[in-house]
Amino acid sequence: MADELDQDLLDAASALSRGGLVTAFGHVSARGDGRRARITPGLPLAAVVEPDQLRDLELSDDPHHIGVPGEAWIHWAIYRARPDVGGICRAQPPAADVASAIGVKVVPRHGQGALLGRELPVHDDPRLVRERDAGVALATTLDQASAIVMRGNGAVTVGRGIGEAVARMHVLERSAQLNVAAAASPTAMRLSPEECLAWERVGDELLGRIWAYLRRDPAA
Repeated sequence: MADELDQDLLDAASALSRGGLVTAFGHVSARGDGRRARITPGLPLAAVVEPDQLRDLELSDDPHHIGVPGEAWIHWAIYRARPDVGGICRAQPPAADVASAIGVKVVPRHGQGALLGRELPVHDDPRLVRERDAGVALATTLDQASAIVMRGNGAVTVGRGIGEAVARMHVLERSAQLNVAAAASPTAMRLSPEECLAWERVGDELLGRIWAYLRRDPAA
């Protein structure tokens, strides 16, 4: 099981890098047992290719964060607040940054956008999340949502596993692109609650297919 978890993280790192959703920064994690998670190190995700590069992230009340990204507090706080979350993706989707900079909300304007929720919360603090209180504040803003835009600082997505979190980050970028474009149109449309519900009902299937597509071996 540990080997499978590590491979999922390596596949996630590769997929996010290939998709242009991370730069020199970004990290992913997956919940292990109740006491810790596995997380990518403070390296560009394109350089994370071996299991021994992954790190354990303590989820205790007083963790010793050694060898993990500075923003590991994001993962720590969300896992502690959300027992349903098994994977977290922290990335810098370009269109999401544009949307947050110009005050455009990310709402469902295409079917897959409904897999993120009816409207993404915005964490209105562009500073790095490198301390406990900042991580708790972000997790509080996220609440029960599946994704959050961080003003001027990328985005975070969550899922029952790392695959769902990565699939949602892929969808978030596309949804942000559509919302930025729609901001210039007086006739722009968004999905109705009934239309969103129709997509949400098949969300598990679709997110699984997106993850399978994203993690494919590009050399195959």
